Amino acid sequence: MLILLPPSEGKTGRRRGKPADPGTWSFPELAPTRAEVQAALVRTSSGVDALERLLVTENLAHDVAANLDLDLAPSAPAIDVYSGVLYEALSYDTLDAAARRRANRWIVIVSALHGAVRPTDRIVPYRCHICARLEGLDNLERVWRPRLAEVLPAVVGRGLIVDARSSTYVTLWRPQGPLADRRVAIRVPGASHMAKHTRGLVARTICEQGLDPRRPEQLAESLAAAYEVSLDPPDRPGAPWTLSVTTR
Repeated sequence: MLILLPPSEGKTGRRRGKPADPGTWSFPELAPTRAEVQAALVRTSSGVDALERLLVTENLAHDVAANLDLDLAPSAPAIDVYSGVLYEALSYDTLDAAARRRANRWIVIVSALHGAVRPTDRIVPYRCHICARLEGLDNLERVWRPRLAEVLPAVVGRGLIVDARSSTYVTLWRPQGPLADRRVAIRVPGASHMAKHTRGLVARTICEQGLDPRRPEQLAESLAAAYEVSLDPPDRPGAPWTLSVTTR
C-alpha cells in the first residue's frame, strides 16, 4: 500500500527545537536534488521579485522571508508541519499506535521542496508552490519527475497506490506500466475544501482499518461501509482507476 498525499499551503512551525537534518529523511537518493531546489528557493526568496516568482501576495511576505532560515528554524515531523484541511481530517495524532505505524509506513507526502517525505521526517515550514519559478532552475515539475520515478516505484510493494494528491502534484509522478493498473485516484465531487477533507478521511480510514487490498474493487468494497463510493476503470492506457467518494 502506498498513500500519496499533497503538501498543504498552510504550515505550522515550532518555537524551539533542533534544525532539520536532511540526512535523516526518507528517500536519501533525493538528497542532491533537495539541496539544489532549496538553494534555488533561498536565492529566489532574497530577490526583489521574490513574491512574483513564488506566486504569493504581500501578506505572505513573512513566509517568503522565513525561507532564508530553512537551515536554522526548529523542525517538526512533516505530519505536524503540514496543517491544512486534509491533514486536519487525517488527524494523525488521534490515531491509535497501530494505525500510526501503518500511516508512517504507507503515507508519502509529495513536495515541491523536498520531493517526497514520510510523516516522521522532520522538516520546517516553507513557502514554495510547485508552480513557483525558482531562480536558476527549470520548471519544478520537470526537476522532480525523473527523480521521483526512480525512487517511488520501489516503495509500492504488492498493494495499491491510493492517490489523494491534488491535480497540481499528480504531475510530479504518474505511475507507469504495471503500477498504473494499481493506481486509484480519489475523486470527491464538490468544492475544493470538501475534497481535501474527504481525502484526509479516506487516508485515515485506510490506516485505522489496516486496509491493504490488492485490487481497486476490493478497496471500493471496503470503503463502501463508511462512504458512498463509485469506482470507474481507467479510460485509457496508463490512466488510474477513479474512486469517487462522498461522506454520508
